[in-house]
Amino acid sequence: MSTRVAIVGAGYAGLAAAVELARAGIQVTVFESSRTLGGRARVVEKDGHRIDNGQHILIGAYTETLRLLRFLRVPAGRLISRPFTLHVPGRLDFRAANLPAPFHLAVGLLKSRQMSWADRFAVVRMMRSLKRMRYELPQDCSVSQLLADTKQTPILRELLWEPLCVAALNTPADEASAQVFINVLKDSLAGSASDSELLIPRVDLSELLPVPALQFLALQGGTVNIATPVKGIELDEDGEFRIVGNPFEGERFSHVVLAVGPYHVSDLLAGFPELSMLRQQVDAMEHQPITTVYLEYDESVRLPEPMVAVANSSVQWLFDRGQLGGPKGLLAAVISARGPHSELSREELGLRAHQAVEAMIPRLAAPKWSTVITEKRATFSCSPSVLRPLHITPIRNLVLAGDYVQSPYPATIETAVRSGLNAARHILRLIKADSEAAESAAD
Repeated sequence: MSTRVAIVGAGYAGLAAAVELARAGIQVTVFESSRTLGGRARVVEKDGHRIDNGQHILIGAYTETLRLLRFLRVPAGRLISRPFTLHVPGRLDFRAANLPAPFHLAVGLLKSRQMSWADRFAVVRMMRSLKRMRYELPQDCSVSQLLADTKQTPILRELLWEPLCVAALNTPADEASAQVFINVLKDSLAGSASDSELLIPRVDLSELLPVPALQFLALQGGTVNIATPVKGIELDEDGEFRIVGNPFEGERFSHVVLAVGPYHVSDLLAGFPELSMLRQQVDAMEHQPITTVYLEYDESVRLPEPMVAVANSSVQWLFDRGQLGGPKGLLAAVISARGPHSELSREELGLRAHQAVEAMIPRLAAPKWSTVITEKRATFSCSPSVLRPLHITPIRNLVLAGDYVQSPYPATIETAVRSGLNAARHILRLIKADSEAAESAAD
């Protein structure tokens, strides 16, 4: 059997797997149902505007994503780098200093005028407590319980920890896994100053990684089939995989990476009775939405910071795309996770977003253009009880990739990239093992 790998899904996980395999000389074929690459981190065209389906940011601790971008020769200038900053107008202005850890946080705490000494000591107490326990809880609990156990002040809960929890895990603090939140804090705020830096894309999310990956795969002889919905995966008597929906009916593959959203997994694997438990496990995962409201104002409209946290609003974050390499006057309002806002209409969501901007810029005229994009199943619900599947499956040459696969981290771009790399490296180990077995048998 020749070594040919099919990758179903051209999001960040699938493309990371494809690049890793192709650079090792493996022939890959990617199948993507959409005409746009990127999966749940992609560009969308609306009324002549090219906007992302959601406002994603990266951080310096995204080591595998940044390594992959460097390998693909993506210019560093496509990411705006800023020290970790949490700005809530009139209520909190916390900025990490440009110093080695842990002084970057210590100096940031001291310079934050809105924080009382009780607030500062509470932050230090929590970070020291986590360090003493080596960032491992004896038993997982909710983030809300963790904040109560470490005696965090009401201001810190409202303006620091709970917004960071929702931003990182896309799950409300009273439902979110404290252990996963701790893992994020360990590799970001508790890491070096560069690890905690915010990296905000200047280009759309399809242009950032998927397009360079597509160019690399083309140079390596790989194939990317867009607008090609896969309806199932079958295994023939010779141990080769057939992709149902492949326009080349006779094409067969030695290995498959299934890199689709978890809600598509069950249908695609319906033909494998031995995967019934895996399908049940994935089907049991709950999901959280993310809504992004884009508002286009006059070019003179500018937020006090490129990224602003919002208090006492359905909107949690505002991004000034004009300060991030986009059109001046274009703002993005982000509403993460489930909540009372989930019952609001698109018109009401747009009004809430405008009101959040108007609170910072009084007497603001209505936007010239707006649109609402809701990813109803943007991420899995990252609760203490969630059971995430492994990347390996009972079908030897069939592996999973995606931000929902077992990982110490929540559903992020970095998690998706790491899962794709892990899937590819597992397949490379299988190929090596089979080659060695064949050589041994020949001897």
